[in-house]
Amino acid sequence: MSGGKYRKDHNCLNCGFHVEEHYCSRCGQPNLELKENFWQFISHSIAHYFHFDNKFFQTLVPLLTKPGKVTLDYLAGKRARYINPISMYIFVSIVYFLVVSPPKAIEKTKKEAETDIAKAQQKQKAILDSIGDPLAKAGIGKEFAEKAQQAIKQDLDVETFRKLTFKQQDTVLKNLKISYQTDKTDSLSEVIKDLNAIHIVKNDSTYASYLARQKTLPSNEKDNLIERYVAKRRISIGQNSEIINEKLEHNRPKQYFLFMPLMALFIMFNFRRNHIKYLDHLIFTIHGMTAFFMVSIIVQPLRRALPESLSIIDTCLGVGILLWICWYLFKSLKIFYQRKTSTTIWRMLWVIILYVITFKVSETIMMNLIFYLAT
Repeated sequence: MSGGKYRKDHNCLNCGFHVEEHYCSRCGQPNLELKENFWQFISHSIAHYFHFDNKFFQTLVPLLTKPGKVTLDYLAGKRARYINPISMYIFVSIVYFLVVSPPKAIEKTKKEAETDIAKAQQKQKAILDSIGDPLAKAGIGKEFAEKAQQAIKQDLDVETFRKLTFKQQDTVLKNLKISYQTDKTDSLSEVIKDLNAIHIVKNDSTYASYLARQKTLPSNEKDNLIERYVAKRRISIGQNSEIINEKLEHNRPKQYFLFMPLMALFIMFNFRRNHIKYLDHLIFTIHGMTAFFMVSIIVQPLRRALPESLSIIDTCLGVGILLWICWYLFKSLKIFYQRKTSTTIWRMLWVIILYVITFKVSETIMMNLIFYLAT
């Protein structure tokens, strides 16, 4: 690791031992000049702390392009060229957390929600206006044109209605029902029916609205105490979903780190005939997880930066990551454990199934813990 100019004197400044070349054979300190400029100091400090000189790229390139090779070399004793697995994993996981972890969710205020509704209504009016003139110019009858506009308006009204709060929806429905008493038309009846179906779904968006709906039901249709408790918990989790998801993502690197020993255990169980020590399986897993983090650091920010109009590219990138994970895992298992292709694929599928099941169970436990702590 170079970070400055070597001294001409051969005494170690750290322990006083005689230095034959550039490093002290007793304590290992490089025999460098003490005087260095600002940039030498910064670059030397970073390289010394993270061991990130040429070692970083000597580890990164084969780690991504030659699955299993770094682990085989490391266990064979060829370690001078590579960064320590734990050191590299810790650094990469920190970068992963900073780059990939989504920004803190910001809840919409009531004023912003009202603004969204107003915008939706303006958009609706603009669409209707843009349709009316072409229909008239095309020589279509006035009655038919009005019916076409009315049908489009109803569809747009439904979308606007979905964005209203429970109380706002309730007010709109009451007004429509009053209008229906004086103007009992089939079209208005259909509108009320459609909007009422949406309103019922919104009914249980809060526990208060759920209780209000329960009061309107006959005694034999009301939920019992256990059903009410389950409903309350389900609704509460739904209301706090943004906070829960945010905290889950925030703790994702820790979850990955804690699950690496378990992943290594699953691999050891499936490849137990290779008679390899558990620590070797763990080093193999650490290298694989580091590679996954590095690819995510590159791809995930790119996916978030894509506009909605390019959602097809986002989908392709998501599928691409999934295919790369399958390829990397298969290739690394094949090279490291030296098993037949069919055996490797079968064992790989078992490892994935065990890992996914355990990961989902832990995520459910974490979600419940976050929910109880947050509420």
